[in-house]
Amino acid sequence: MGVKGLQSFMERCCPDTCVTVDLREMARQHVAQTPANTSSPTLVVDGMACLCHWYRCQDWICGGQWREYMDLLKSWVEAFISAGIRLVFFFDGVVEEQKRKEWAKRRRRVNGEISKVFRHLKGHGEQPGRALFVLPSGTASFTRFALRSLGQEVFCSVREADYEIARYALQHNCMGILGQDSDFIIYDSAPYLSVAKLRIDTLTTVLYDRQRLCQTIGLAIHQLPLLACLLGNDVVSEEKMMNIRNNAMATYRMNKPSPHSGANQGQVVLAVSHLVSSVWDREEEEAGLLSLNLSAPLTELLQRGMSSYILPGQEALQWGDFSTASSAAVFEKHVSAEILKACREKHVAAEGFMVYSIVCEGVIECSNTLEDEEDTELLPQAFVLKACRQRIYGLVLLHGHDGSNVNLPAMKEWFVYPGNPLQEPDMVHPVPISLTGDQPSLDLLWFGTGPEVSALRLNSFLSIFDCQQLSDLHGEVEDSLLAALCLITYIALQVNTLSQEDVDAYLSQAVCVRLKSTQELQHIKLPVLCSRAVQLGSLYIRGLGHLLGANCACGCPLPSAALMPWNSFDGRLFHSKYLLAHGGAEKTVLLESDSSCLNLFLRLREKLTETCRNRGRVLQSRPKPPEQSHKTTPGPRYRERHSGGPSESDENWRQRGENTGGWREREEMRGRRSGYGNREWQRGGHRGGMRGGQHFHPHPESYPNFQDGGHRNTSHRSYQSRGGSYSSRGRYQLAPRWSQPHGPGT
Repeated sequence: MGVKGLQSFMERCCPDTCVTVDLREMARQHVAQTPANTSSPTLVVDGMACLCHWYRCQDWICGGQWREYMDLLKSWVEAFISAGIRLVFFFDGVVEEQKRKEWAKRRRRVNGEISKVFRHLKGHGEQPGRALFVLPSGTASFTRFALRSLGQEVFCSVREADYEIARYALQHNCMGILGQDSDFIIYDSAPYLSVAKLRIDTLTTVLYDRQRLCQTIGLAIHQLPLLACLLGNDVVSEEKMMNIRNNAMATYRMNKPSPHSGANQGQVVLAVSHLVSSVWDREEEEAGLLSLNLSAPLTELLQRGMSSYILPGQEALQWGDFSTASSAAVFEKHVSAEILKACREKHVAAEGFMVYSIVCEGVIECSNTLEDEEDTELLPQAFVLKACRQRIYGLVLLHGHDGSNVNLPAMKEWFVYPGNPLQEPDMVHPVPISLTGDQPSLDLLWFGTGPEVSALRLNSFLSIFDCQQLSDLHGEVEDSLLAALCLITYIALQVNTLSQEDVDAYLSQAVCVRLKSTQELQHIKLPVLCSRAVQLGSLYIRGLGHLLGANCACGCPLPSAALMPWNSFDGRLFHSKYLLAHGGAEKTVLLESDSSCLNLFLRLREKLTETCRNRGRVLQSRPKPPEQSHKTTPGPRYRERHSGGPSESDENWRQRGENTGGWREREEMRGRRSGYGNREWQRGGHRGGMRGGQHFHPHPESYPNFQDGGHRNTSHRSYQSRGGSYSSRGRYQLAPRWSQPHGPGT
């Protein structure tokens, strides 16, 4: 992020530009210098840069310890409040197209790190060290709501968040910007303070002083944008300006035969600084870009990159007008002016979720999820949750239509999943929800009143997840439990390999987490970690995000608090329930000998089973012990339950695994039976069953009904009837017929 090598240059080659500051004293001085200002000194916080510093919970791999995370956020905020410092938080609300390549590059890099996480997990049965730390899925999305619930002012950007942060700090005379992005050195705005160097107990950190930097490298502040672009940033890639830097280095070394004491990167910064100074016209006060001998496209790119640092009220010199101010909404003709206005307001205030991206951007993104690219059984969350996204799109865009018009708009989806190189978006068409009569309009759902509208909101919400039968539970069970049941039912309908044990783990977690204190959740002991449970935990959190998007689209039939993970989910608790359920624990043990919890669990389980059965889905028992390769010794229950184990050689057992494989083989077989032919699940023709003994299968004699790797689910529809297809780009196109109505995109 930011300007390549600039911050490390300041730290290593000119440490006097990095000043340790006391934020309390800085706040007092800020007040003294602005006596007319009656408000508290304000610190603008780059929320995205702070996430990995905020999330310090011991467990991160199981899906997140959300209640503990909330407590940590609260303590962090209170430290500033006690010092009389007001906080204003900004989060990325969009990914600008000029930065899409950089976004995709980072997502691919994180995917590589996630692969290492799963290799460690499957090899050791435990969470890897902090060096492989990956934020729990959904952290960025839910943190915005967490801070709002703590009474903080939170904004979601409609363009590059760095720009909006710098603009806000300048316009409101803020005492500083707290983040971790060297772009804040380039903006002529408030002082840039490091969150990485922050000590919350003493409220001290490091200030990167742009004035001292300019004195050191011999530039003026208004020349910094050209320096940033020549060094490389998110707009102008490092590779694009490589020749310019090489030439600058050659000239610098020829004129400065004695090498600079700093590292090579330090010499690069100094060399490029000398180049900027040499091409800057002292009289005209503008950059002579023509002297750089760049092609027209590169010159325009350079001008665009420089202009991205110019804030309102600051002179942009003669670089051209490259304003990226928000333009007309992409799908504004599909909604009313009132909806469009409310959409923007909710988005900016971090109150809405997903709808603004649909209407105004026509683009939906989802970052990395903890998913094992070598898993042969579980669908990626992008495809498990695709059907409900299509219905959300339909609810927002198709009111008054039946979905049969071929000219209806398609959404661009940038979802990270195994095998997707992120070279171009998936085009996903909206699908109407299944309600009697016409599609309800957003105006009615958002602004209508009366009990009939309230019922319509709830029915629309449940229809998005194909769970209309759950409406009779509204008001009888807690809203968070109704939401959990809706999500678990939807996952069970979408994922054919989801077993009864998986459902029991999900449901028992949802029932029990309400009664747990933060301390109890922190002290849950896990004898071993299972990669499949890790993926199911991340899938659930991603599902909560989709519940939130659907709830916003439907006019909020459920309070947002009911959809927040700190009120409904704990990864460590879920993992413990998963191990118990797959270890054959009795239901009384699973529900911790609490009769009221057990009764509630059984009621929800019966409702889920009935809903699934009505859609042709019959859950099967398929207990799965932890992976065979774990070095951790399983507990007594696992030793007793799975003492048989495979007796064949590794090679024979691998062949056995290939015969029983995961979802890819099963769907491939269904495809051949229904005339679709072979399906490759990933680019490059990657197929396969359980590889190299990564997954432990119980000995067939241990479970009389556990043949060929699991129960045969005869209720599964043939793949032809499910409308599945596989495009030339290698995307998964898998969704059960009962959850994906006919129409565009099926």
